[in-house]
Amino acid sequence: MSCCAPGTEALLDGRNNSEELWLATRDLGNGRRSLDLSVPGVHCGACISTIERALMRHPEVERARVNLSTKRVGIVFLDGTGVTRADPAVFVDAIASAGYEAHLFQEATEKNDALRNQLLIAVAVAGFAATNIMLLSVSVWSGAEAATRDMFHWISAMIAAPALIFSGRFFFASAWNALRHGHTNMDVPISLAVILSYGVSLWETVNHGEHAWFDATTSLLFFLLIGRTLDHIMRDKARSAVLGMARLSPRGALVLTASGERDYRPIEDIRAGDRILITAGERVAVDSVVLSGESDIDLSIVNGESQPVLVRPGDRVFAGTLNLTGSLTVEACADARNSFLSEIISLMEAAEGGKARYRRIADRAAQLYSPVVHLLALASFLGWGMYDGDWKHALLVAVAVLVITCPCALGLAVPVVQVVAAGRLFRNGVMVKDGSAMERLAEATCVAFDKTGTLTMGRPRLVNGSEIADDAFAIAAALARHSRHPLSVALATACRAGTKNFEAVREVAGGGLEGRDPDGVWRLGSRAFALHGAASADSPEQSEVVLSRDYLSVANFLFEDTVRPGAATTVRTLLERGLGSSLLSGDRENVVRRLASSLGIANGRGALDPIAKADAIRQMTAAGEKVLMVGDGINDAPALRSAHVSMAPSTAADIGRQAADFVFMRDGLDAVTLALDISRRAGRLIRQNFALAIGYNVIAVPIAILGYATPLIAAIAMSTSSVIVVVNALRLNLRKSDAQHTKASLHPILEPVTS
Repeated sequence: MSCCAPGTEALLDGRNNSEELWLATRDLGNGRRSLDLSVPGVHCGACISTIERALMRHPEVERARVNLSTKRVGIVFLDGTGVTRADPAVFVDAIASAGYEAHLFQEATEKNDALRNQLLIAVAVAGFAATNIMLLSVSVWSGAEAATRDMFHWISAMIAAPALIFSGRFFFASAWNALRHGHTNMDVPISLAVILSYGVSLWETVNHGEHAWFDATTSLLFFLLIGRTLDHIMRDKARSAVLGMARLSPRGALVLTASGERDYRPIEDIRAGDRILITAGERVAVDSVVLSGESDIDLSIVNGESQPVLVRPGDRVFAGTLNLTGSLTVEACADARNSFLSEIISLMEAAEGGKARYRRIADRAAQLYSPVVHLLALASFLGWGMYDGDWKHALLVAVAVLVITCPCALGLAVPVVQVVAAGRLFRNGVMVKDGSAMERLAEATCVAFDKTGTLTMGRPRLVNGSEIADDAFAIAAALARHSRHPLSVALATACRAGTKNFEAVREVAGGGLEGRDPDGVWRLGSRAFALHGAASADSPEQSEVVLSRDYLSVANFLFEDTVRPGAATTVRTLLERGLGSSLLSGDRENVVRRLASSLGIANGRGALDPIAKADAIRQMTAAGEKVLMVGDGINDAPALRSAHVSMAPSTAADIGRQAADFVFMRDGLDAVTLALDISRRAGRLIRQNFALAIGYNVIAVPIAILGYATPLIAAIAMSTSSVIVVVNALRLNLRKSDAQHTKASLHPILEPVTS
């Protein structure tokens, strides 16, 4: 990937677009403003530090942070006073002076990943060339005669040249861009080694030399491109959660003008005070207050609960929530940029940017690699040249140093373990969505669970069906079949008796169902609805649905959620592994505490909205904990992003799945402990791989400097170190400790909530 790859939008010229940039800034108060720019050429820690340093040189810049996943740089700067206001165009110029193109950041949209496709094609070309050149090299190594050897060398040169140009362009462009702007990166020594190894090989071929190293050139490109491609794909997956959350916001809404006309406006043109019409099936465009109408609203994005909430005039509704049943007229109390949904997206991106710091450690260490390797190669070249006067031999020694110190083994140390571990997890029903997630999971010190859909299945279960008369059950089920409310579905599913037919059934938003027959008016729903305004008598531990005839109670149906298989065992096993558990939920406090007590969870907190959940995670983090968050709802997305690492079941909302680092496909919560065990072993293998790669360099570099390794031997040694790292990673598949987990998942036992 080139650090200077052009973006799809037009470049901003700072001198001509100062006003456009200023309009894109946001006022943070206290004389501070923020600006978001897109920098598509960012691909590593060196890019991040270069851009951040370039921006921080400006005294008006208070903070600059690059988000590697979204390729977004957020700048907070001092506004200035009067006519001397700060000019944001200088920030674009600063980024350009560091060698990167900048654009105004646009909200995330789905698009075809052209760069990923280019990388995959480059990997295929390099692999094809390396394979064919190695086949030709076998004949040369076997002792081919001079004429035959020269012919194979020329064929190898012709195969390697287009592969070098096509597949190597990602590294060459990045290295040239870095050098052109006065700094270096990992791609500089890689490019030098590739070009010099090809150049020396070509020189040997022209002069009928015995050895050529075209196979080393193409093999080097092949392995490095695999690592670059894996890294890009993983980062692209990390951006999918923000894309999914952005899709919850409608493109526009019907605004009622002062004259009563309906005017469709794009969401960015809606302002506080506008009156908006929201019909059934539409999402709320911006945070608003209901002026007229009643309707059920799906608030799962806010509280994570599957049951809709009735809203009336005066109630607040939030951007992104879904209007289910009736039409509403609302008054906007914020624009889209300051809405609840935008705040959720900002929380996700802020947490995502924080996670990028974990990936910078290796990149910062790699910054030392380039100058050290360059100095070693130069010293070897000058030393040998002055020692024996054979500058050709000195150049071969320098090339050998560059090749033998190639960071292939270091580059493969982490991703190859991640790939093997991800494959093993996938075979056991767990998907890994972030390449660094396993490392973070191995570091986790505590677990925070959501309730509905995570510790429980999110499927209400009728608990007193045996106490209900058959006639009453049949009537209730007949009414329930006219609704998709979760409690209605559960009641209809549990019906053991024949059904009754009603000529017409109407559903009252937030109340329940009403049907008529010769016996009277039948109602099924809340106590207030069924008994005509009677006070609610919901059990503190269970949900209640009342069946009435002519407003007189006939039967009460009680429901409770079903605990996910293996939940209690998982909590107990995590405690044995040294991880304490907490329960964070949007459900009622008493229900949450009861469930926490039944599962052995010491800390249970209820009535939490998404921001409160994320705050709870941050409080635990501030106390020194590394939190594993396990949640499933849209409302859990900020907490999932704020946590050190996160998991979600496959039954989760789309946003919950996209925000999580792991997604488990099975019903049992034992997937959590399975992923933890495999991640911890993967972490140990990664550390072993680093030790092997570093040990290889400690031994191999002196051998190359002393002239005991030709470029061919250097290439073999480099490839061998990569093979050793891969073989060590494959040891992860030798253990069968997940057999018990798998067996438990194949034979789940439903665990009802008990007192």
